Formats: sequence, structure tokens, C-alpha cells
Amino acid sequence: MTSEAIIEALRGAVPPDAVEPAPSADGMAAIYASAEHIVDVCRALRDTPSLRFAFAADMTAADYMPREPRFEVVLILASLGVAGFGETPKRLRVKVRLPGRDPRMRTLSEIWPAMNWAEREVWDLFGIVFDGHPNLHRLLMPDDWEGHPARKDYPVQIKLTPKIYEPLQLTPEEFAANVRADLRQAGQD
Repeated sequence: MTSEAIIEALRGAVPPDAVEPAPSADGMAAIYASAEHIVDVCRALRDTPSLRFAFAADMTAADYMPREPRFEVVLILASLGVAGFGETPKRLRVKVRLPGRDPRMRTLSEIWPAMNWAEREVWDLFGIVFDGHPNLHRLLMPDDWEGHPARKDYPVQIKLTPKIYEPLQLTPEEFAANVRADLRQAGQD
């Protein structure tokens, strides 16, 4: 199914300015959805009988600094072609453009509960806020981490002198002796 066919199927279910086709180099159908209408667009993608994108497979983001809008949230949806619907499986890439200053959009975890963790990951790494998210806190980085490390303006420690280590060199005999010593110490010899 093409991007244009998906947009046509959404006609009447979402405002006309809510979606537009997006370029796709890999042949997967792709659309841009406005941040203001993202929940309505996603609900229509899930509930429209000819679409039935019931599975949100993944979410990530991209930082296009210094371009504005700076961020794009990228959502990968799948329609599994469930028996009875007469549909073949299809995939769709939904992109949402967000500004560099105060990037935020509504949570999609109310439509696809699995997006809860994906939104936490995107917030943790990119600092994109998902309004209405039930538990938006760090997922990958430690709780006391400052900033969002996937942003292009995240400070990198370039003044730190690199540490160089020499690899540990053991002969086969030394390695075997170390293994035997470890086994003896563990009481397994």
C-alpha cells in the first residue's frame, strides 16, 4: 500500500492538514503526521478497517540540528493482515516533526501500550517530552544523568586524555595454571 493510498484511506477521519506523504528511499510507505493531530492520526491508522495498523513495532528519533524543525520522531507500524480482514501484511513509517526548542508531542501509549517504553527511551536519549505519558523517567541512562546523549549538541569530553591499556598477555601454560588455581579456590578441584 502506498503513502498516497494510506492518506486517501484517512480522508475524513483526520483533518486534511494532519498528514502528508514523506519521502522513502527503501520503498516502505511513509507519511508525516502533524504533532497537533498525532493521536487522531494514529487512532485512525489503527481503527480504519482498510488499514488496521494494530501493531506499533518501534519508535526512535532523529536530530537534524541545525535544521528547524530540528527533531523527527519516527514510528514504525505494522498491519499484520489478520485472517478475516482479507488484507495482506503491510508496514508504515510515521514521522512527526518537532521544534528544537521544547520538543514535545502527545503520548501514543494510550493507543499502543507498548509505546510506553519506546517513548521513555526517546525521551531519555533525545529529550523529547511525551505529554500524558504515565511514567516518563530515565530508562537507559542512570537516574542522575544530566542531558540527553543522542542530541547533536550534547557535550563530548574532548579534553580528557585517552587512557591506553596494554592487553594482558599470558602463555597457554599460565592461563591453565590460573584456571586450576581458580578451581582449587572454589573447591571444585
